[in-house]
Amino acid sequence: MNATEKAIDKFIGYLSNEDLWILIGEKCLKIILILVLSLLFIRVGKALLNKSFEVRMKSPLRISERREATISRLLQNTLTYFTYFVAIVMILETLSLEVRALLAGAGVVGLAIGFGAQNLVRDIITGFFIIFEDQFSVGDYVRITTFEGTVEEIGIRTTKIKSWTGELHIFPNGNITDVTNFSIHNSMAVVDVNISYKEDIEKAEKVILELLPQLPARYEDMVKEPELLGVQSLGPTEVMIRVACEVKPMKHVPIARKMRKDIKGVLDANGIQVPFAQMMMYNPSNSTKPL
Repeated sequence: MNATEKAIDKFIGYLSNEDLWILIGEKCLKIILILVLSLLFIRVGKALLNKSFEVRMKSPLRISERREATISRLLQNTLTYFTYFVAIVMILETLSLEVRALLAGAGVVGLAIGFGAQNLVRDIITGFFIIFEDQFSVGDYVRITTFEGTVEEIGIRTTKIKSWTGELHIFPNGNITDVTNFSIHNSMAVVDVNISYKEDIEKAEKVILELLPQLPARYEDMVKEPELLGVQSLGPTEVMIRVACEVKPMKHVPIARKMRKDIKGVLDANGIQVPFAQMMMYNPSNSTKPL
Protein backbone atom coordinates (compact mmCIF):
# COMPACT_ATOMS: atom_id res chain seq x y z
CA MET A 1 0.00 0.00 0.00
CA ASN A 2 1.49 3.32 -1.08
CA ALA A 3 1.41 6.64 0.81
CA THR A 4 -1.61 7.97 -1.12
CA GLU A 5 -3.72 4.93 -0.22
CA LYS A 6 -2.68 5.25 3.41
CA ALA A 7 -3.70 8.91 3.46
CA ILE A 8 -7.07 8.08 1.90
CA ASP A 9 -7.68 5.30 4.43
CA LYS A 10 -6.74 7.66 7.26
CA PHE A 11 -9.12 10.32 5.93
CA ILE A 12 -11.94 7.80 5.62
CA GLY A 13 -11.22 6.72 9.19
CA TYR A 14 -11.68 10.31 10.35
CA LEU A 15 -14.96 10.60 8.46
CA SER A 16 -16.28 7.41 10.03
CA ASN A 17 -15.30 8.45 13.56
CA GLU A 18 -18.61 9.28 15.24
CA ASP A 19 -17.00 10.57 18.44
CA LEU A 20 -14.99 13.11 16.44
CA TRP A 21 -18.08 14.46 14.69
CA ILE A 22 -19.97 14.63 17.97
CA LEU A 23 -17.08 16.62 19.47
CA ILE A 24 -16.99 18.99 16.48
CA GLY A 25 -20.75 19.49 16.68
CA GLU A 26 -20.59 20.26 20.39
CA LYS A 27 -17.84 22.83 19.87
CA CYS A 28 -19.75 24.48 16.99
CA LEU A 29 -22.88 24.69 19.12
CA LYS A 30 -20.89 26.21 21.99
CA ILE A 31 -19.35 28.83 19.68
CA ILE A 32 -22.75 29.74 18.23
CA LEU A 33 -24.20 29.95 21.75
CA ILE A 34 -21.33 32.20 22.89
CA LEU A 35 -21.87 34.56 19.91
CA VAL A 36 -25.65 34.71 20.43
CA LEU A 37 -25.31 35.38 24.16
CA SER A 38 -22.66 38.04 23.50
CA LEU A 39 -24.90 39.91 21.05
CA LEU A 40 -27.83 39.58 23.44
CA PHE A 41 -25.71 40.86 26.34
CA ILE A 42 -24.58 43.89 24.30
CA ARG A 43 -28.15 44.74 23.30
CA VAL A 44 -29.50 44.38 26.83
CA GLY A 45 -26.55 46.30 28.28
CA LYS A 46 -27.05 49.22 25.88
CA ALA A 47 -30.77 49.29 26.66
CA LEU A 48 -30.04 49.40 30.41
CA LEU A 49 -27.51 52.19 29.93
CA ASN A 50 -29.98 54.24 27.91
CA LYS A 51 -32.66 53.63 30.52
CA SER A 52 -30.38 54.64 33.38
CA PHE A 53 -29.48 57.91 31.65
CA GLU A 54 -33.15 58.62 30.92
CA VAL A 55 -33.89 58.24 34.64
CA ARG A 56 -30.89 60.41 35.52
CA MET A 57 -32.14 63.20 33.22
CA LYS A 58 -35.19 63.54 35.48
CA SER A 59 -33.07 63.78 38.61
CA PRO A 60 -32.39 67.21 40.16
CA LEU A 61 -28.72 66.22 40.64
CA ARG A 62 -27.75 65.78 37.02
CA ILE A 63 -24.85 66.85 34.88
CA SER A 64 -25.26 68.61 31.57
CA GLU A 65 -27.18 66.87 28.81
CA ARG A 66 -24.15 67.20 26.52
CA ARG A 67 -21.89 65.37 28.97
CA GLU A 68 -24.48 62.67 29.62
CA ALA A 69 -24.77 61.92 25.89
CA THR A 70 -20.99 61.69 25.58
CA ILE A 71 -20.53 59.39 28.59
CA SER A 72 -23.44 57.21 27.47
CA ARG A 73 -21.93 56.68 24.03
CA LEU A 74 -18.48 55.97 25.52
CA LEU A 75 -19.87 53.42 27.99
CA GLN A 76 -21.72 51.65 25.19
CA ASN A 77 -18.51 51.39 23.15
CA THR A 78 -16.58 50.11 26.18
CA LEU A 79 -19.28 47.51 26.87
CA THR A 80 -19.11 46.32 23.25
CA TYR A 81 -15.28 46.01 23.25
CA PHE A 82 -15.22 44.19 26.60
CA THR A 83 -17.93 41.72 25.55
CA TYR A 84 -16.14 40.95 22.28
CA PHE A 85 -12.90 40.32 24.17
CA VAL A 86 -14.55 37.93 26.63
CA ALA A 87 -16.34 36.11 23.77
CA ILE A 88 -13.05 35.61 21.87
CA VAL A 89 -11.38 34.19 25.01
CA MET A 90 -14.29 31.79 25.57
CA ILE A 91 -14.19 30.68 21.92
CA LEU A 92 -10.45 29.99 22.18
CA GLU A 93 -11.06 27.91 25.32
CA THR A 94 -13.80 26.01 23.48
CA LEU A 95 -11.27 25.17 20.74
CA SER A 96 -8.99 23.73 23.48
CA LEU A 97 -6.36 26.42 23.03
CA GLU A 98 -4.23 27.46 26.00
CA VAL A 99 -5.56 30.95 26.62
CA ARG A 100 -3.10 31.78 29.41
CA ALA A 101 -0.12 31.02 27.22
CA LEU A 102 -1.62 33.09 24.40
CA LEU A 103 -2.27 36.01 26.74
CA ALA A 104 1.25 35.81 28.15
CA GLY A 105 2.70 35.75 24.64
CA ALA A 106 0.42 38.56 23.61
CA GLY A 107 1.66 40.56 26.60
CA VAL A 108 5.27 40.20 25.52
CA VAL A 109 4.41 41.01 21.92
CA GLY A 110 2.21 43.90 23.04
CA LEU A 111 5.08 45.33 25.08
CA ALA A 112 7.28 45.25 22.01
CA ILE A 113 4.58 46.76 19.82
CA GLY A 114 3.80 49.39 22.45
CA PHE A 115 7.09 51.15 21.81
CA GLY A 116 6.02 51.62 18.21
CA ALA A 117 2.39 52.38 19.01
CA GLN A 118 2.91 55.73 20.68
CA ASN A 119 0.29 57.37 18.46
CA LEU A 120 -2.34 54.89 19.65
CA VAL A 121 -1.49 55.57 23.29
CA ARG A 122 -1.57 59.32 22.63
CA ASP A 123 -5.02 59.02 20.99
CA ILE A 124 -6.42 57.16 24.01
CA ILE A 125 -4.95 59.56 26.58
CA THR A 126 -6.09 62.63 24.63
CA GLY A 127 -9.61 61.16 24.29
CA PHE A 128 -9.71 60.65 28.05
CA PHE A 129 -8.82 64.28 28.74
CA ILE A 130 -11.32 65.53 26.13
CA ILE A 131 -14.10 63.83 28.08
CA PHE A 132 -12.67 64.53 31.55
CA GLU A 133 -12.23 68.27 30.88
CA ASP A 134 -15.51 68.49 28.93
CA GLN A 135 -13.80 70.24 26.01
CA PHE A 136 -16.69 69.23 23.78
CA SER A 137 -19.46 66.65 23.89
CA VAL A 138 -21.75 64.70 21.59
CA GLY A 139 -24.17 67.10 19.92
CA ASP A 140 -21.87 70.14 20.12
CA TYR A 141 -21.10 72.14 16.99
CA VAL A 142 -17.32 72.47 16.76
CA ARG A 143 -14.51 73.44 14.43
CA ILE A 144 -11.48 71.15 14.35
CA THR A 145 -8.68 72.49 12.14
CA THR A 146 -10.60 73.59 9.03
CA PHE A 147 -13.61 71.31 9.46
CA GLU A 148 -16.88 72.27 11.13
CA GLY A 149 -19.76 70.05 12.14
CA THR A 150 -21.79 68.39 14.87
CA VAL A 151 -20.01 65.89 17.11
CA GLU A 152 -21.50 62.47 16.39
CA GLU A 153 -19.27 60.34 18.61
CA ILE A 154 -16.29 60.63 20.95
CA GLY A 155 -14.61 57.24 21.10
CA ILE A 156 -11.62 55.87 22.93
CA ARG A 157 -9.37 56.53 19.93
CA THR A 158 -11.25 58.72 17.44
CA THR A 159 -13.76 61.55 17.28
CA LYS A 160 -16.39 61.82 14.54
CA ILE A 161 -18.04 65.07 13.43
CA LYS A 162 -20.68 65.46 10.74
CA SER A 163 -20.79 68.60 8.62
CA TRP A 164 -24.09 70.22 7.65
CA THR A 165 -23.64 68.94 4.08
CA GLY A 166 -23.54 65.33 5.31
CA GLU A 167 -19.82 64.47 5.27
CA LEU A 168 -18.50 62.50 8.25
CA HIS A 169 -15.03 63.55 9.38
CA ILE A 170 -13.02 61.19 11.60
CA PHE A 171 -10.12 62.54 13.66
CA PRO A 172 -7.62 60.57 15.76
CA ASN A 173 -7.88 62.11 19.22
CA GLY A 174 -4.13 62.67 19.36
CA ASN A 175 -4.30 64.94 16.31
CA ILE A 176 -6.90 67.26 17.88
CA THR A 177 -4.88 70.24 19.06
CA ASP A 178 -7.14 73.24 18.40
CA VAL A 179 -10.91 73.10 18.90
CA THR A 180 -13.50 75.87 18.64
CA ASN A 181 -16.75 74.96 20.42
CA PHE A 182 -19.76 77.00 19.32
CA SER A 183 -22.28 75.27 21.60
CA ILE A 184 -21.17 76.24 25.11
CA HIS A 185 -21.95 79.96 25.30
CA ASN A 186 -24.75 82.06 23.85
CA SER A 187 -24.36 83.40 20.32
CA MET A 188 -24.92 86.87 18.89
CA ALA A 189 -27.30 87.42 15.99
CA VAL A 190 -26.16 90.49 14.07
CA VAL A 191 -28.33 92.09 11.37
CA ASP A 192 -27.19 95.00 9.18
CA VAL A 193 -30.00 97.03 7.62
CA ASN A 194 -29.27 99.33 4.68
CA ILE A 195 -31.30 102.54 4.42
CA SER A 196 -31.31 104.84 1.43
CA TYR A 197 -29.71 108.29 1.86
CA LYS A 198 -32.94 109.98 0.87
CA GLU A 199 -34.83 108.43 3.80
CA ASP A 200 -35.09 109.87 7.30
CA ILE A 201 -32.60 107.88 9.38
CA GLU A 202 -34.14 108.92 12.69
CA LYS A 203 -37.56 107.75 11.51
CA ALA A 204 -36.07 104.42 10.40
CA GLU A 205 -34.41 103.94 13.81
CA LYS A 206 -37.67 104.81 15.60
CA VAL A 207 -39.61 102.25 13.55
CA ILE A 208 -37.02 99.56 14.30
CA LEU A 209 -36.98 100.43 18.02
CA GLU A 210 -40.76 99.98 18.17
CA LEU A 211 -40.41 96.52 16.64
CA LEU A 212 -37.55 95.11 18.74
CA PRO A 213 -39.44 94.69 22.10
CA GLN A 214 -42.02 92.49 20.31
CA LEU A 215 -39.49 89.94 19.02
CA PRO A 216 -38.60 87.97 22.20
CA ALA A 217 -42.25 86.96 22.55
CA ARG A 218 -42.19 85.58 19.01
CA TYR A 219 -38.89 83.69 19.18
CA GLU A 220 -38.06 81.66 22.29
CA ASP A 221 -34.41 81.30 21.24
CA MET A 222 -33.81 84.97 22.03
CA VAL A 223 -32.10 85.39 25.40
CA LYS A 224 -32.39 89.19 25.55
CA GLU A 225 -34.29 91.89 23.74
CA PRO A 226 -32.54 92.92 20.49
CA GLU A 227 -30.54 96.12 20.69
CA LEU A 228 -30.27 98.84 18.06
CA LEU A 229 -26.58 99.75 17.95
CA GLY A 230 -27.01 102.64 15.54
CA VAL A 231 -25.32 103.64 12.29
CA GLN A 232 -22.58 101.15 11.51
CA SER A 233 -21.16 102.61 8.30
CA LEU A 234 -21.83 104.98 5.41
CA GLY A 235 -21.69 103.26 2.04
CA PRO A 236 -21.72 104.64 -1.50
CA THR A 237 -25.52 104.40 -1.76
CA GLU A 238 -26.72 103.45 1.73
CA VAL A 239 -26.56 104.05 5.44
CA MET A 240 -25.99 100.81 7.37
CA ILE A 241 -27.81 100.39 10.70
CA ARG A 242 -26.81 97.46 12.92
CA VAL A 243 -29.10 95.44 15.21
CA ALA A 244 -27.70 92.78 17.59
CA CYS A 245 -29.34 90.20 19.81
CA GLU A 246 -28.05 87.58 22.25
CA VAL A 247 -29.53 84.16 21.44
CA LYS A 248 -29.11 80.56 22.54
CA PRO A 249 -26.00 78.70 21.31
CA MET A 250 -25.94 78.15 17.53
CA LYS A 251 -29.29 79.95 17.02
CA HIS A 252 -27.79 83.15 15.60
CA VAL A 253 -28.26 82.17 11.94
CA PRO A 254 -32.01 81.33 12.02
CA ILE A 255 -32.80 84.24 14.36
CA ALA A 256 -30.90 86.68 12.15
CA ARG A 257 -32.95 85.53 9.14
CA LYS A 258 -36.21 86.08 11.00
CA MET A 259 -35.10 89.49 12.25
CA ARG A 260 -34.25 90.61 8.70
CA LYS A 261 -37.69 89.56 7.53
CA ASP A 262 -39.47 91.39 10.38
CA ILE A 263 -37.39 94.56 9.99
CA LYS A 264 -37.96 94.61 6.23
CA GLY A 265 -41.70 94.26 6.86
CA VAL A 266 -41.95 97.25 9.22
CA LEU A 267 -39.78 99.39 6.94
CA ASP A 268 -42.06 98.64 3.99
CA ALA A 269 -45.16 99.31 6.12
CA ASN A 270 -43.80 102.77 6.97
CA GLY A 271 -42.70 103.58 3.43
CA ILE A 272 -38.97 103.47 4.17
CA GLN A 273 -37.02 102.18 1.20
CA VAL A 274 -33.82 100.22 1.20
CA PRO A 275 -31.29 101.22 -1.46
CA PHE A 276 -31.25 99.41 -4.78
CA ALA A 277 -29.09 99.64 -7.86
CA GLN A 278 -29.99 102.51 -10.16
CA MET A 279 -28.67 103.50 -13.57
CA MET A 280 -28.57 107.09 -14.78
CA MET A 281 -28.52 107.74 -18.54
CA TYR A 282 -26.79 110.89 -19.80
CA ASN A 283 -27.94 112.21 -23.19
CA PRO A 284 -25.58 114.88 -24.58
CA SER A 285 -26.96 117.80 -26.61
CA ASN A 286 -27.72 117.14 -30.24
CA SER A 287 -26.12 120.43 -31.40
CA THR A 288 -24.32 120.12 -34.68
CA LYS A 289 -20.78 121.11 -35.13
CA PRO A 290 -20.00 123.80 -37.70
CA LEU A 291 -18.69 122.55 -40.98
